[in-house]
Amino acid sequence: MADRSREMELFVRAVGQGSFSSAARALNVTPSAVSKALGRMEDRLGVQLLDRSTRSIRLTAEGQVYYGECLRLVGEIDELERTLGAGRNMPQGRLRVNSSVPIARQHLLPILPEFLERYPDIELDLSMSDEVVDLIDRRADVAIRISPLQDSSLHARKLLDFRRIVVASPAYLAKHGTPLTPADLAAHNCLAFNLKSSLNEWPFIEGGRSFSLPVSGNFTANNGDSLREFVLSGVGIARLASFMIGDDIREGRLVALLEDYHPHDTLGVFAVFFRQKYMPARIRRFVDFLVHKLGQIPGTSIQLPPTRAVPPTAAKTTTA
Repeated sequence: MADRSREMELFVRAVGQGSFSSAARALNVTPSAVSKALGRMEDRLGVQLLDRSTRSIRLTAEGQVYYGECLRLVGEIDELERTLGAGRNMPQGRLRVNSSVPIARQHLLPILPEFLERYPDIELDLSMSDEVVDLIDRRADVAIRISPLQDSSLHARKLLDFRRIVVASPAYLAKHGTPLTPADLAAHNCLAFNLKSSLNEWPFIEGGRSFSLPVSGNFTANNGDSLREFVLSGVGIARLASFMIGDDIREGRLVALLEDYHPHDTLGVFAVFFRQKYMPARIRRFVDFLVHKLGQIPGTSIQLPPTRAVPPTAAKTTTA
């Protein structure tokens, strides 16, 4: 068992470092020892864990599954030994967090300085992307996601709720007219995401019937911030998160559209992390901090911005 735990540690370090030689230097062993240990693991398991080249290594499909479990086990061993050996549970070490751009900008960046002041032994590594990331592939400890869990090895805690709202600028509506029903969107320039097609199928309810309406336009982007800027500039219509555009609606820079047709377009934001019996203190404290600071307690959610009437100059119906 001791040999296997050591092999797991070598495997995790090799993947994390990206090469046998880097892992060997970090663990004060020879590259040959790392290579032989991984070879024994593959022989014992009967599968290939890594694709090797002269310059790099890459996980196979089987290797990705095994790496996730090894990462969890090695982390649990390290955390247990630190806790029992030192007789304390002070959070420390590198904490890798991946978040969507608008959530990070609106909610994380304002509160993270307080977290670092509270836990000075934590080194926070924040990456921002609107793509749904794989925690193993991105080597993230916590991901802030707007999607249901697909992986049973992961755990999630809800941080907040929000709505997606269809919006346009008063200038765009004055020039192109206001869509009064979902069908009117066919005559409008609808700005879209280039991440996955489902984001560009807008949900509506009409006559008691729920349906998704595919939309398209002359601009796509991989993040909501870019779409918001183009909507504010009068380029077209977009469906964006309420936490991004609440102030824009309240202050009249954007107008909420078709509100009677999509009253339940509500989603949750979650902190997602690996299930671990011995949760590293840095992860546990970080998630607890987010839940507390973002106010996610039973019966509460983000207050949705009030809708604003279309200015008289823009309140004309759509024309083809």
